[in-house]
Amino acid sequence: MPSKGPKGRKNIIMVFFILLFSLALMSLSAKQEKGISFLDSMTGHILSPFQNLFTQSVQSVSDGINHYFDLVNVSRENERLEFEVERLVNEKNALLERIFRQKRLSGLMSYKEERKKESLVATVIGRAATQWSKVVFIDKGTQHGVRTYSAVVTNSGVIGQIIHAGPTTSKVLLTIDSRSAVDSLFQGSRVSGVVVGTGEKLCKIKFVPNTAEIKVGDRVLSSGLGGVFPKGLVIGTVSKVVRKKQGLFQEITLAPSSDLSNLEEVLVFLS
Repeated sequence: MPSKGPKGRKNIIMVFFILLFSLALMSLSAKQEKGISFLDSMTGHILSPFQNLFTQSVQSVSDGINHYFDLVNVSRENERLEFEVERLVNEKNALLERIFRQKRLSGLMSYKEERKKESLVATVIGRAATQWSKVVFIDKGTQHGVRTYSAVVTNSGVIGQIIHAGPTTSKVLLTIDSRSAVDSLFQGSRVSGVVVGTGEKLCKIKFVPNTAEIKVGDRVLSSGLGGVFPKGLVIGTVSKVVRKKQGLFQEITLAPSSDLSNLEEVLVFLS
């Protein structure tokens, strides 16, 4: 007959643990505060970690939402500040342009008073420059008293003449245009010549005798001949002189006194 010893011992141990667990439950139940059942306490202990996790999750989501709205507010504030900076920069640029324009106009008006000739200020509104043709357009025309062949200058000197006058706009042929020719004389020696355009940044002075004493830096003025430019207007200065061993005339290069590539306002002689 098989022995029942081990099985009996297992049963005794199991009964012992059941009794011990029951005693522990009764002890814990007795220690609970009045009005709180043991089951509620156990439920609280079991659910507490989950409640804490849920609370932390909700707080994290709430913090994330608040952080998002804070970022949105910061972004809007940055956009507002960028717009304000851009507005201030534009105002500064506009103010600087007004100051620069006033300085240019002041120079033109001073020159006008010195020349004591009837004239008006015009603004350059267009440019048509090809390899040989150098012309600009101004915002004054026959309605303002401008006529064809009127002289156009700046306070630095001659820049060209009107070759077409419309009602409200006119076309100016610059002295560097290959079609331009201005009767001139050297301020020091009083030797005469003709300033002609080359289609580039410099001009040439034609018909100056080899015997004339011309040197780099000599100033060249309008002679008053031809009926377009009054006598004594500055055209430019000599930048290069070449005397040929053969031939009658020197090769002379002239640098215009005015910066013809950056014209903005000019003075038009009306008479």
